Amino acid sequence: MDARFPYYGTETAGKFMKYMQSAAKAVSGSTLPSTTVHLVELRASQINGCGFCVDMHSKDAAHKGETSVRLNLVAAWREATVFTDAERAALELAEQGTRLADGAGVSDEVWANAAKHYDEEELAALVSLIALINAWNRMNVITRQPAGAYEPGQFG
Repeated sequence: MDARFPYYGTETAGKFMKYMQSAAKAVSGSTLPSTTVHLVELRASQINGCGFCVDMHSKDAAHKGETSVRLNLVAAWREATVFTDAERAALELAEQGTRLADGAGVSDEVWANAAKHYDEEELAALVSLIALINAWNRMNVITRQPAGAYEPGQFG
């Protein structure tokens, strides 16, 4: 499969990508655990069917030390015993925040559960991360970015 166009092939897309990367720095500079970041990125990407991001985030997480067991169980996190309560709360928030069209948005119960595990700064980072990964997923799916060739750390 070939991409429909290269992101940096147009002035507008290149500029937009730079802004997206700047937004990502706000999340990566937060106190939200990097393990949680990787799990949320992977789960949202699975839901959205973004092969490029599933490839990228699973490889980056493995490169940073995440186990294959946990990575393989992200799609079935509810039935898995390998995630902490905090990670489970983040994954549930990510799912509801990603599947907005499937329901009434994020329930008060899911928000309250996330708030038990994350302070306001971490919640801000988590909400920002969920919004950002959904934007990346949509851009990659729309432009048919192929999966499989990503190398860990490729984008810095």
